[in-house]
Amino acid sequence: MDSDGATRIIVVPGLGGSGSDHWQALWAGARPHARMVRQASWDDPQPDDWIAAIDAAISAAATPAVLVAHSLGCPAVAHWAARNPGNERIVGALLVAPCDVERPDACAAIARFGPVPPTALPFRSVVVASRNDPYVEFSRAHCFATRWGSAFVDAGALGHINAKSGLSDWSFGQVLLDDLLAATRDDRHARVATLRGELSPPPPCFGL
Repeated sequence: MDSDGATRIIVVPGLGGSGSDHWQALWAGARPHARMVRQASWDDPQPDDWIAAIDAAISAAATPAVLVAHSLGCPAVAHWAARNPGNERIVGALLVAPCDVERPDACAAIARFGPVPPTALPFRSVVVASRNDPYVEFSRAHCFATRWGSAFVDAGALGHINAKSGLSDWSFGQVLLDDLLAATRDDRHARVATLRGELSPPPPCFGL
């Protein structure tokens, strides 16, 4: 917790960052305990650099914290979690419109983040997907949620759930965030993640 006991919100944008009209930027500006992860380059993302920046933001915040990732930020969070299985600072993660870094037409900038870690996340998580997202098929987003051990939310047809979707501060997403903020860390997620890693093979969509 922060010094006043509030849960920290760590906002993780995707490729290109989140401009002032993106719901992530609006949340970061409106919520006093939200902080945006800063990357050395938003347009030429290097996986190690992005993961290190996420780790630095998490380390700078006292526990607990909730991650709010969009697009390329989602596989970046998955990579961070795979590298830090024992980290106990995270209460949960809201993973919105995870882009498919493994799709055949993925540009080099996002393909660097493949393959997507197939391991279950050791904390509560929710994947939110759009039915007409140009950067990930709906079925693939559902597969990500299944493998990460995340709850799955069908957001309808909202494109890439970004500024172009015209969501303003996206009140529906804030309901999902508030639900995560109201939770406390549950070590059962970490135990389940360990068991799934030992016993459950990745679903077929991760073997492309």
